[in-house]
Amino acid sequence: MIEDVYQRNLHHKTHNSGWLRAAVLGANDGLVATASLMIGIATAAPKASLTVTGVAAIAAGAMSMAVGEYISVQSQSDIEESDRRMEIEHLAADPEGEEAELAQIYVERGLSPELAKEVARVMHEKDPLEAHLRDELGQFEHTKARPVQAALASAISYTVGGVVPLFGALLWHFSHKSMGIVIATLLGLAATGAISSRLSGSKLPITILRVTIGGGIGMAITAGIGSLVHLSGL
Repeated sequence: MIEDVYQRNLHHKTHNSGWLRAAVLGANDGLVATASLMIGIATAAPKASLTVTGVAAIAAGAMSMAVGEYISVQSQSDIEESDRRMEIEHLAADPEGEEAELAQIYVERGLSPELAKEVARVMHEKDPLEAHLRDELGQFEHTKARPVQAALASAISYTVGGVVPLFGALLWHFSHKSMGIVIATLLGLAATGAISSRLSGSKLPITILRVTIGGGIGMAITAGIGSLVHLSGL
């Protein structure tokens, strides 16, 4: 019975939320940022080295994403730890009041007052801190902030995403390298949308369209700016 419940819980997507958000964001940024920069350079200065531009963009972007993601998620982790310490102090100072507070939470969720008091009593006998972190503060182990995991997922996915438009520029033999970058990036965005849909359980066509159209707009704007710079001779 317990094993069946565990297996059913594995089908839920919430336990992926920590690293999935960082990975999808990193891959999408790697694709769009690298492609946009390379297209802008190719349009504004056709003779510039797209390989150097692409590699530099990937390296700088991956490090920036990793540091930014780490700082952001670490801030969330600090808040969670602060709440945890505060709850420990409250339980030590007024355990009866904390038990009554937990019972009130259960009442607000639909339990009768008598049943709520009984559930709160049992929860306090078992593990009062876990009960308050979960039911009062909404902290769960599977959604806990993990800064290092998020930073690594972001940096790796950014690098993987950034390599796609770089290969597009190197492998596609078009008269203008921008065409290869655009095609490779759109394919990469579609793949990112498909993977995101699979991991998050969202609808496949909508997710692919959202990711692809958003990235395409970013590339189009950058290409337009690059053309203006090229025409102006700056």
